[in-house]
Amino acid sequence: MIISPQSLDTNLSQLLAEVKSGSMQLPEFQRDWTWDDNRIRGIIASLSQGYPMGAIMRLQYGNPDIQFKYRTITGVKGVSVKPEHLILDGQQRLTSIYQATSSKEPVSTKTEKGKAIKRYYYLSMEKCLDDDEDRFDAVLSIPEDRKIKENFDRDVKLDLSTREYEYENKLFPVNIVFDSNAVMDWFMGYMTHYGMKPEAMDEFKRFQADVLNTISGYKLPVITLDKSTPREAVCKVFENVNTGGVPLTVFELVTATYATRDFDLRKDWVQCRNTICGFGDTLRTDLFDGIDETTFLTTVCLYTSYLNKQSGKTNTISCKKKDVLGLPYESYIANRDAVLSGFKIAKEFLLRDQCVFRQRDLPYTTQLIPLAAICAVLGKSKCNEPNTIKTLSRWYWCGILGEMYGGANETRYAYDIEDMVEEVNGRPNAMHTINSAVFSSTRLLTLQTRLSAAYKGIMALLYKEKCRDFMNNTTIDIVNSMLESPDIHHIFPEAYCEKMGIKRERYNSIINKTPILPATNRSIGGNAPSEYLGAILKKVDGLTEN
Repeated sequence: MIISPQSLDTNLSQLLAEVKSGSMQLPEFQRDWTWDDNRIRGIIASLSQGYPMGAIMRLQYGNPDIQFKYRTITGVKGVSVKPEHLILDGQQRLTSIYQATSSKEPVSTKTEKGKAIKRYYYLSMEKCLDDDEDRFDAVLSIPEDRKIKENFDRDVKLDLSTREYEYENKLFPVNIVFDSNAVMDWFMGYMTHYGMKPEAMDEFKRFQADVLNTISGYKLPVITLDKSTPREAVCKVFENVNTGGVPLTVFELVTATYATRDFDLRKDWVQCRNTICGFGDTLRTDLFDGIDETTFLTTVCLYTSYLNKQSGKTNTISCKKKDVLGLPYESYIANRDAVLSGFKIAKEFLLRDQCVFRQRDLPYTTQLIPLAAICAVLGKSKCNEPNTIKTLSRWYWCGILGEMYGGANETRYAYDIEDMVEEVNGRPNAMHTINSAVFSSTRLLTLQTRLSAAYKGIMALLYKEKCRDFMNNTTIDIVNSMLESPDIHHIFPEAYCEKMGIKRERYNSIINKTPILPATNRSIGGNAPSEYLGAILKKVDGLTEN
């Protein structure tokens, strides 16, 4: 879908009025306001000189398919209305400007070192009118009691606690700059303080023309996305404009959507993650620690989509980004527990039947999405049947050795869940992944590091064949994997191969590697097997060939 955003230069005063009334608010997924004192001074200085500061981007609120929870900008109080627009880009700037120029409360900010402070901001008339002065230095940050102190707070260096003191020091309060009545009152008080002298009048008029009018007349380009903009477009736009902020993920958008139902998806994910990762299990491995919130949501979406097709609600199975963004709250609540059970069954399948014990040995995290969804559909009893294990094992290893889950895989996920459920239940199907898998023996020479799924997969197959450590004859199973941390090392050591002139392509390939325990690796050193086996035999006091 092509979107056609509108762009219009808008008076800053109008935008601040919309912020104050609640007409323009923030989507819940936006991060908190974070600007420090110096950044606020900097933006006031830029405003007073009319410098451009980038566009504001907002989304028209009201699309029934995009119901984000919303909140007012920090500093806006007593407002509980439905917004007309949600700010996508420009939160930090608008919040800083609103608090400094339109709130009568001190701005709750922080120093560059992170110390919490409260500040009012003033413009020095004299410095603003002096071309030799840096405008940043003309913006003063004053503590909440409006006094700058020194000598351990015993001496008051600058007192602005009354209007008379402001007039005397020719310091104009920034928080009245958009209030024309307050500006006029301040001007009249200023003139009275200086006895209506013409030079005082001239100075203020120059300040008003050069500075105050520049701020009050400031315009910002505002890009507005129509409320018909689809969720996936909103997500992509936010990713593009929010390069300096917290990345907006699918999960953040869905969280904001579910929040309108008074449901905290982020809190729920913490509980789900604890279940998936097995925190509290008697023997816990880190096998599933790499599963993130978006992976989980995608799995729920895939499972839901499969059920919907089976029941005739839809004609296709899909778990692409737009589908996850559109996952109904009711579907999530209805299916999350089944998917959690699917992950538990999938973990048992990998640990018990495939000898994949640790996260670092897991060939693909992405393949866990269809695996968990398939297990959720089949259920534990069916997944424990020998024929099911055989079918799933064939599919699993075709996916790994065929290296088929390294890119965009959503279409494959849809094939997988349908193919595997049909195959397990003895019904004809296309078997897409199995029939597409190809592995050539020449690939063995190019499998050099853990970056390859097939590399890690072959090591898991060695575990599955009950491989034993060179020195202590230990079978590398789940217990020893977690306690002794075996790793993949050269059989003919690298130093020896280099010495013998063997090409790196050969000695560094998986053909010359095997899982061994750390102590054994230290015993090997850089020697050839003909040498280090003798040393190992001495250490184990006559270990036989067996």
